[in-house]
Amino acid sequence: MAVTAVTPAQTVETVFRIESARIIAGVARIVRDVGIAEELAQDALVAALEQWPRSGIPDNPAGWLMATARHRAVDLVRRKETYARKLAEVGRTLEDVPPPPEPAAPDDIDDDVLRLVFTACHPLLSAEARIALTLRLVGGLTTQEIARAFLTSEPTVAQRIVRAKRALAKAGVPFEVPYGADREDRLASVLEVIYLVFNEGYSATAGDDLVRPALCEDALRLARVLAALMPGEGEVHGLVALLEFQGSRIAARTGPDGEPVLLADQNRAKWNRMLIRRGFDALGRAGTGPYSVQAAIAGCHARAVRYEDTDWGTIAALYGRLVRLVPSPVVELNRAVAVCMAEGPEVALPLVDALAAEPALRAYHLLPSVRGDLLERLGRRAEARAEFERAASLTRNARERDLLLNRARSHGTP
Repeated sequence: MAVTAVTPAQTVETVFRIESARIIAGVARIVRDVGIAEELAQDALVAALEQWPRSGIPDNPAGWLMATARHRAVDLVRRKETYARKLAEVGRTLEDVPPPPEPAAPDDIDDDVLRLVFTACHPLLSAEARIALTLRLVGGLTTQEIARAFLTSEPTVAQRIVRAKRALAKAGVPFEVPYGADREDRLASVLEVIYLVFNEGYSATAGDDLVRPALCEDALRLARVLAALMPGEGEVHGLVALLEFQGSRIAARTGPDGEPVLLADQNRAKWNRMLIRRGFDALGRAGTGPYSVQAAIAGCHARAVRYEDTDWGTIAALYGRLVRLVPSPVVELNRAVAVCMAEGPEVALPLVDALAAEPALRAYHLLPSVRGDLLERLGRRAEARAEFERAASLTRNARERDLLLNRARSHGTP
């Protein structure tokens, strides 16, 4: 069989996709602006596309790209400094010349990629902007890939990214990992972005596919990188454990035609045992925060060889702890499901009914879906059918809609 030779252009694309976050981060440390850093990294990419076909692929492609981008960054800073000196000679100053880097603080985490993560996930940006910027700068995804993953137009994603970079530059957000209480606040934003990216891949809010595994893989990779860079942060390990456990079930969540498969019906032989082992390893280093508690819940499912072996009593108790940590009607709804399995639908139904007036759940399709399931278990078939139909009308995911309508039809027509 003939082996197709890899072209220089293909090599450039592959290396840049792998190394782009490190290159952008290394350059940003020099220019102190992630927007400019990305432009300089792209300049290095263009230079490689122009030169490598003529000169050949260098022995260290990643090092070549990094060195080229850094040289351009240094040249840019020198030009600005030269211009500033010329202005100073006539009694003027250049306010936007980046100051020299401050000496590292004792508890600084000396990793440029980590600085890039904290910068891209700055709380001054909206959640949508943080997600787009993180996937672009840290995840290495193109604007087209981000738009496709979130079923958004490319111009919308591009605008979010441009505005995010402008907002960071205008606010003078330093390219650093914050310290003390500020680090804890910013870390929450970083973890939230990774969590949201994974969730969109694990259970797509809209479109024809229930899951988008590539998005889950991107989020899991970011979480693992963060855990390696911040080994003492228990909640980071908690998030990694949660995503490892959840990711282990992806192959079993859909059937041959992409239709959803409920947890009770999943073929657990398809669960990825390597990811489950990694999940338990991370859980052993987890803390006591919300992601760690969710990881413990996911671990209960991972331990059960059969659905019937699930320790629902422990899961209900863990959800009770999670409600105290992050009071939320969605968490209360999940706790009601666990209570149903542990104590029966007649105990859980009042808990679900109490959530009916929650504004946050008014358009949440899982509320009528869960209520329909409880009514089905209680033998109240006509009421269950109505709830499944209502849930189907609320979801924007075609696969979930089909599943809910099928469940409604199983109880006959009105």
